[in-house]
Amino acid sequence: MIRFEAVSKHFPDGTKAVDGLTFRAPTGQITVLVGPSGCGKTTSLRMINRMIQPTSGRILIDGRDTSTMDETELRRGIGYVIQHAGLFPHRTIVANIATVPILLGWNKRKARARAFELLERVGLPASFAKRYPAQLSGGEQQRVGVARALAADPPVMLMDEPFSAVDPVVREQLQDEFLRLQGDLGKTIVFVTHDIDEAIKLGDQVAVLRTGGHLAQLADPAYLLAHPVDDFVADFVGKDRGYRALSFQASPHFALAQERTVPLGATPAQAAGAARGGWILVVDEGRRPLGWIEPDRLTGPIQPEMLARGGTVATVGGPLRNVLDAALSSPSRRGVVVDDQGVVLGTLRAHEVLAEIEDRARPELQDEAVPPAGGDRPDEESQQGEESQQGQSGRPNGGARRVDSAGSADSAQPSEESPA
Repeated sequence: MIRFEAVSKHFPDGTKAVDGLTFRAPTGQITVLVGPSGCGKTTSLRMINRMIQPTSGRILIDGRDTSTMDETELRRGIGYVIQHAGLFPHRTIVANIATVPILLGWNKRKARARAFELLERVGLPASFAKRYPAQLSGGEQQRVGVARALAADPPVMLMDEPFSAVDPVVREQLQDEFLRLQGDLGKTIVFVTHDIDEAIKLGDQVAVLRTGGHLAQLADPAYLLAHPVDDFVADFVGKDRGYRALSFQASPHFALAQERTVPLGATPAQAAGAARGGWILVVDEGRRPLGWIEPDRLTGPIQPEMLARGGTVATVGGPLRNVLDAALSSPSRRGVVVDDQGVVLGTLRAHEVLAEIEDRARPELQDEAVPPAGGDRPDEESQQGEESQQGQSGRPNGGARRVDSAGSADSAQPSEESPA
């Protein structure tokens, strides 16, 4: 567990980057710090590994005051991921990943074996081992940065906007891969982002910070979306928070309509009897959905370019948001539901999903974890409030759930020049 106790950081020019910050980052969970520019989220992160020294207050890791620890020892026990990965450009990928184990005294054979193991774990081929960072894409470099941070198996990871420098498609892939890794490894992670959607997707708990480094609200994502503590949090979380909250509610086993399907390559005569409501669902040989087609537009065997592919597909038992989106986005207005292998199970309409949503209870309103003014709580109350909210943070199947970076920045020097 990482614990902040009335931590402040005031810079020489008088700027208060962080002011009296108190919260807990529970063991084995992802705590996301999010807020506008100047809220002190990166400063707070960098105070954990003492890249920036707090002006006052204490930061404890598993009960040990970090100010009493040797800086090099502290940093080598913390994985650290930043934007653009921060790889050493003159070193091969395998050498980059093996950096911290070598610093810790591992023999080269063991360190290289660990590097190859992690290449596979982050989804990169072993053939990348002898390449240099410039020979990889931005997303691939970021995966190497995560692998390097994991190389010495640190219990704690700090991640400072690690996915912000890549395009949206790659970013989503990296987020999903990160959640898969966290599911396997269960690290204690503090993650900084300016993107509330990323915070909601990745965090077990989300800490919203105000400008000046004050904690506005700390809650699990579902509770945060349902019960923002004040106008600042409500505005920051966004106006569509009701829809996004559906990401945390698992769909029930709907009574799906059986959908007649036709295979790609079917002739107009073969497809004629499968139409319903003016549309036909086309599948591949494994009965995985490919798209929809209108039968009156068929002039020959069905080809891929004929298909309307606008509709999304929902996995059974997944979030209600995915099921509703499948129904709303489908050109036939029938949302396709598939099993875990992607095989069509049936379809349903938006009104069926909406009826289920209306019957669902919102997360129960609790005594707020942080007072509206953003003040911090006594330590015992803080722990109780966080434990009660974290109990609601489980995510449905298929839902969003959820290092400079030489893995540990023991070679970097603390900076006192400016706030984050």
